[in-house]
Amino acid sequence: MASSDAVLRSSLVCMGAIVLLIGIYTYSFEKMIVTYLFGLFAIAGVLLPDWDFFDRDFSRWSTPFPGNNNTLTTISPLTFSRFKIYPLRLIVYTSLYVYGLYKWWMFVSN
Repeated sequence: MASSDAVLRSSLVCMGAIVLLIGIYTYSFEKMIVTYLFGLFAIAGVLLPDWDFFDRDFSRWSTPFPGNNNTLTTISPLTFSRFKIYPLRLIVYTSLYVYGLYKWWMFVSN
């Protein structure tokens, strides 16, 4: 649990530094807010798949998670070996992040 908190804390600090740099570079409070919100969604998209519900094949996300599964009560440490690589999930995440990053960059650079 402590490693998850440390990852979240360091991600939020890095995002705060990026928001500050965007504010200094663009002198726009609106662009700072958009960067902050984009950063929150990006961090949540990376950290949420740690949950057992999302750590399944992408095709099974629409089916209910078994209620009697004991894996929900166990908290496993955040390690890269814990992440399973599913090709469809990787394609969906990559395309969403690339599109979102592109739209954010177009907004900030204008």
